[in-house]
Amino acid sequence: MKKPAPAPTKAPTKSGLHAYDELTLRVVSSAVMAPLAVGIAWLGGWPFVVFWTIAACGIQWEWRKIIADRAARLGGIGECALALAGANILFGRPGTAVLVIVMGVGFEAVLASTDRHRIWAMAGVLYAGALLMSCVLLRADKSYGFVAIILLFAIAWSTDIVAYFVGRLVGGPKLWERVSPKKTWSGALGGTGAAIIAGLAVAHYAHLGNSLAVAGLALLLSVASQAGDLFESAFKRRFGVKDASHVIPGHGGIMDRLDGFLAAAALAALIGIARGGLDAPARGLLAW
Repeated sequence: MKKPAPAPTKAPTKSGLHAYDELTLRVVSSAVMAPLAVGIAWLGGWPFVVFWTIAACGIQWEWRKIIADRAARLGGIGECALALAGANILFGRPGTAVLVIVMGVGFEAVLASTDRHRIWAMAGVLYAGALLMSCVLLRADKSYGFVAIILLFAIAWSTDIVAYFVGRLVGGPKLWERVSPKKTWSGALGGTGAAIIAGLAVAHYAHLGNSLAVAGLALLLSVASQAGDLFESAFKRRFGVKDASHVIPGHGGIMDRLDGFLAAAALAALIGIARGGLDAPARGLLAW
């Protein structure tokens, strides 16, 4: 009599975890990180600056690990520049903070061991610096700063979560298979639709008005968030890396968690500055 065939088991992911276990880790990590991020945003002030300075330094550290340039890896100049930029922001000198970041870019270029690494080393400081300056400038607006950050959270998180599940449930044509084989057009559209709904919900509770402008803004920022995700995927694939690091269970690295948010925040800051100036970028972003 033949023995019954063993029940099929799910293949482990590249991280060594089964897909169900990895999803559980993602959910648990998000349940911890999301309230922390919202709480820090509500506090504002020095806790907010310190929080995002640490995040920017973490991204710069991961970036150097990925490009694997020995000279830049040993230097740590980018992290020092970002930390010093954060300190200047704490003392009310954002202009000096920008100058320090630019100087960090220059030092990274000098430290890089090859021309190929030079461009990537410089880009890493700009990339991490964009996160720090975008968040700090938007949150500094006393009237609209907190709402602007919450809107960014709502758009980036809803885009990421809904795109993940819709893409797996619906499937269909790939968004950019060579760079990110799992991302689909169905997921991208689902994520964008969710971001618009989330943006309108935030606008309703914050009494922002002009729902059409908020919906258009949410659409733009959702697209930017997905573009940021694809950029990071292309960057890691360029250097043969799956995860930026393993500091966040289920998510990989800080860069893996913030790639979409970073792109959306940078675009939001640019829109806000263009409409409200450096003194009130969050007002420029939200007051239509």
